[in-house]
Amino acid sequence: MEIIKYTEEHRIFREAVRRFFEKEVIPYVDEWEEAGIVPKSVWRKMGEQGFLCMQVPEEYGGAGADFLYSVVLAEELVRTNHTGLAAPLHSDVVVPYITSFASEELKKKYLPKCVSGEIITAIAMTEPNTGSDLAAIRTTAVEEGDWVVINGQKTFISNGLNCDLVVLAARDPNVENPYEAIDLYLVEAGTPGFEKGKKIKKVGWHSQDTAELFFEDCRIPKRNRLGQKGGGFMMMM
Repeated sequence: MEIIKYTEEHRIFREAVRRFFEKEVIPYVDEWEEAGIVPKSVWRKMGEQGFLCMQVPEEYGGAGADFLYSVVLAEELVRTNHTGLAAPLHSDVVVPYITSFASEELKKKYLPKCVSGEIITAIAMTEPNTGSDLAAIRTTAVEEGDWVVINGQKTFISNGLNCDLVVLAARDPNVENPYEAIDLYLVEAGTPGFEKGKKIKKVGWHSQDTAELFFEDCRIPKRNRLGQKGGGFMMMM
């Protein structure tokens, strides 16, 4: 009995994804596990095949597909017995923050490259002293005119080394209520004051690049905030 009602289009998509993984992923798993990272070129190949961010609307370069395409891709990724290629994190966790909460300007700027694999995303919530209690994060974001100055540290960030764009959770130190103090910001890799730290060694998932991120007087445009000010905590929930 088929629990999920896949269409013929889903089945055709599954065959294409399976062929891609058999050619571009499975033969290289041991190599990537040894290196501790998946090459960015694989992400771009996935983008070329339309295997990233399938739900992004067509006007931003996506297919506007239903979520079952993401389910199919995740199922086929499991079949490879490889966990380093964190495409589901990129496509189904991080990019939806941009699709749902970013301004039209930011959507046009970033979404097409997220779809193509030119941009790899990460989400930076966890800190050295803050795991599941997101209201207790210490990374600060202070507004100065049209800019926001970020200071703090994140850890255990998946795609931390490969990422080109980070959805960052930070708090306004001038707001007392922790549930109203947090915002999400888009921060590009290479922004002055944003540094990627060492790759964190783990028991498994060796080729999934997990890293520390550091922010020291990192200035970004205020327009890089997602949604209304103070709405970050609810977005993360």
